[in-house]
Amino acid sequence: MPFLGQDWRSPGWSWIKTEDGWKRCESWSQELERQSNPCNVSHSIIINSEDEEIYNNEEHEYASKKRKKDHFRNDTNTQSFYREKWIYVHKESTKERHGYCTLGEAFNRLDFSSAIQDIRRFNYVVRLLQLIAKSQLTSLSGVAQKNYFNILDKIVQKVLDDHQNPRLIKDLLQDLSSTLCILIRGVGKSVLVGNINIWICRLETILNWQQQLQNLQMTKQVDGGLTLSDLPVHMLSNILYRLSDGWDIVTLGQVTPTLSMLSEDRHLWKKLCQYHFAEKQFCRHLILSEKGHIEWKLMYFALQKHYPTKEQYGDTLHFCRHCSILFWKDSGHPCTAADPGSCFTPVSPQHFIDLFKF
Repeated sequence: MPFLGQDWRSPGWSWIKTEDGWKRCESWSQELERQSNPCNVSHSIIINSEDEEIYNNEEHEYASKKRKKDHFRNDTNTQSFYREKWIYVHKESTKERHGYCTLGEAFNRLDFSSAIQDIRRFNYVVRLLQLIAKSQLTSLSGVAQKNYFNILDKIVQKVLDDHQNPRLIKDLLQDLSSTLCILIRGVGKSVLVGNINIWICRLETILNWQQQLQNLQMTKQVDGGLTLSDLPVHMLSNILYRLSDGWDIVTLGQVTPTLSMLSEDRHLWKKLCQYHFAEKQFCRHLILSEKGHIEWKLMYFALQKHYPTKEQYGDTLHFCRHCSILFWKDSGHPCTAADPGSCFTPVSPQHFIDLFKF
């Protein structure tokens, strides 16, 4: 009999030959379910030799469509996992290795799903997803797309649960939705891997995430412990000087009046500008006050629009120059160098993207 099951590895349905033709056997659970719900129409159909071919074709087509729907439904929340958390980066075929490594393959092999649970790697993964959303979305394969949106879903749920880093995720979703809108409108001109309806559903999901983050309310914690207001002024100032993002300083300044005063310190913003930008860049975007003083805070945000800022991450991917392997430092890789530590190079998010440009 023809195979009509959902899984190609399963034996299919069981059939019994009767005097009236072939009849499909059903389990006791299916019979009880049918008896409890008299509205259901039984799928046990007695067919004769004349109608068998027509029935098989129709039933096979229906089963094929259902398998595809179930496969997509089940795989959207499932990520492809690999035992090895590293990948060999090669851009052309050699005698030892055939083919080349793609961005989608690297995205599948490296353990980004676990990396977002590590506070040291969270910002790194978010920035990497943002760069992919801006320029490399069309280069992801179907499996890489599912992994991408699965990880993105976990990031959004994590932010909604612990209320940390919402601004980073809002920026990521904004860039992703803008890119998808452009690609969907120009579907005939751009190459989107997958059905256009799937991408439209993903865009709707992104808009839903944005709405949830927009409605996110920070809950006030009442534990009776030490708070920022209890710290002396010099310690609060020291905390502000250790922040490398201007928006973090602005946000922290909204907590208490004391922090608001400290966040307007001209010397603080001067140090921040000197850390991220060169003196030649200062001269091109010099902003002076009415008294002739340099407005370092305004200069920082003006320079940020024209030049990239330095990026700081607690942990990043590493690249072994000897083995041409990309890996997380904690996981390691089978290095054959005499001094493995001297071959490791930290990989920035932009460097990660550049490794897979051909």
